Amino acid sequence: MQVIIIILSGLILCVNCLFASENKSQKPNILWLIAEDLGPALSCYGTKEVYTPNLDSLASKGTRYTRFYTTAPVCSPSRSAFMTGMYATTIGAHHHRSNRDGNFPLPDGVKLLTEWMRELGYFTANIVELPKECGFRGTGKTDWNFTAPAKPFDSKSWNDLKINQPFFAQINFNETHRPFKAPQKADPSKVELPPYYPDHPIAREDYAKYLDSAMELDRKIGIILDLLKRDGLDKNTIIVFFGDNGEAHVRGKQFCYEEGLHVPLIIYIPDQYLPIKNYKPASVDSRLLMAIDLAPTMIAIGGGIPPKTMQGIPFLTDRAGEPRNYVFGARDRCDETSMRIRTVRDERFRYIRNFTPEKPLLSPNAYKEKSYPMWNLIKELNLQGKLTPVQAALCAPRLPDEELYDLEKDPYQTNNLASSPDYQDVLKRMRIVLENWIKETDDKGRFPEKISEKQK
Repeated sequence: MQVIIIILSGLILCVNCLFASENKSQKPNILWLIAEDLGPALSCYGTKEVYTPNLDSLASKGTRYTRFYTTAPVCSPSRSAFMTGMYATTIGAHHHRSNRDGNFPLPDGVKLLTEWMRELGYFTANIVELPKECGFRGTGKTDWNFTAPAKPFDSKSWNDLKINQPFFAQINFNETHRPFKAPQKADPSKVELPPYYPDHPIAREDYAKYLDSAMELDRKIGIILDLLKRDGLDKNTIIVFFGDNGEAHVRGKQFCYEEGLHVPLIIYIPDQYLPIKNYKPASVDSRLLMAIDLAPTMIAIGGGIPPKTMQGIPFLTDRAGEPRNYVFGARDRCDETSMRIRTVRDERFRYIRNFTPEKPLLSPNAYKEKSYPMWNLIKELNLQGKLTPVQAALCAPRLPDEELYDLEKDPYQTNNLASSPDYQDVLKRMRIVLENWIKETDDKGRFPEKISEKQK
């Protein structure tokens, strides 16, 4: 650990920076493994009919987080957020795949995490090219809703990592993104469907394919972990595995329920960098965390001071902030479907405000109508009167203005308590918290979207 002396106007400041050293190679490498459209559908999270030994092993050695949430339930605003440590609604990146005309820079003072890491001496990479024996490539996905710098990463090749340490790298995997193409392993007859989905062969087969994809993802994660060992990088590389947004199912991705925002997070830190405040090997952490907290945490791990403008909070190292009492999420236009939904959850309750309640949950959406077998199945079964009341609620002609769920008693969020006399105090508190967040973070979703010529 290096002691940095700063002399400023005759004042001497002594700052201990975690992992900082005259020999920059003593800093840890950091590798992000990012899955697409993945909820906590891993065996280490208790999901049945899925077997994920590589991620389970990583979790058994590191920390598995049980309340980690993205700030948007769809990839591009979520990725725009966790790569900047800022809410997409604050930086104007909240509409899915917007601002692609090359004329939408980030606000002053906001930069990509890779730019902050470079300033700390890190080589950066978004790995696409892997050794041939791996049998696959990284997707290289970025999907940001802003104009990126000319060189957001230094490399796309795995072979550059060993000779450029310390590195901050990421590998993106698309196995759990539709269409699902993994070998069949899960038994459709044994999968556990949520109560809002009909117990139908099509539903069971579709959910089983999702779990199959999670198992294929785990297989590839195992190959990467072996690659780290082969190249002698396993002892000095911090591994961070997480999903970019929730599961690609009817009530998951693109919606602000638990299924759209709750994703797995597993962090493994090699022994030589321990102890680290708030990190304990072979443990489970139930703190409320958001994906925008990753960026400032990586900066702190790399020996830096997260910028004060960054909205994420570091949750490891001596720079860890106070635990969060609330986490927030937002959904705006996705593809051609314009909706505005905001949500907040605390330790027990989730509150959802539908600003466009006239837009039903099953609003026309070409992508989902084509890619989600259950999307059309649910509509057909509803017309035939074959759905339970909980399932038929998905076909309601409008959304409630407000939704409130007790996650302890109702983890699948099927019993809306917003009109219950017993929960009015909770409703008012959560409503005020959300309203204050909208104001304090300058939520750009308050204003109509400006349509570029490319979008017309």
